[in-house]
Amino acid sequence: MEKNLMIAVCGLDCGKCEARIATVTKDEALKRKVAKEWSELNKVLITPEMILCTGCRVEGPKTPFCQSLCQIRQCAKEKKHETCAGCGLAGNCEKLSMITAHNEEARRNLGL
Repeated sequence: MEKNLMIAVCGLDCGKCEARIATVTKDEALKRKVAKEWSELNKVLITPEMILCTGCRVEGPKTPFCQSLCQIRQCAKEKKHETCAGCGLAGNCEKLSMITAHNEEARRNLGL
């Protein structure tokens, strides 16, 4: 798979995401681990069955958050951008800064 397709709309590297890794390797123990960690982190119930994702910009299943709740992904889709790098407002975007303010790799991946 082409490396740049593993870069999510927000700049995160889906290739490093444990949800994606668990999905493509069919690792049920890792799905349970990720579900537990994400449940605690987000203070919502996330089940191992929800840990099903092939990547943000790749055809296939997405976690419920990535599929329909991620405001960054929805915005990019509405504006028809592959990633936020294609948006002239990315450097000052409040939504995107939820990721890029704390993740230098995501900023680099978007060229910000």
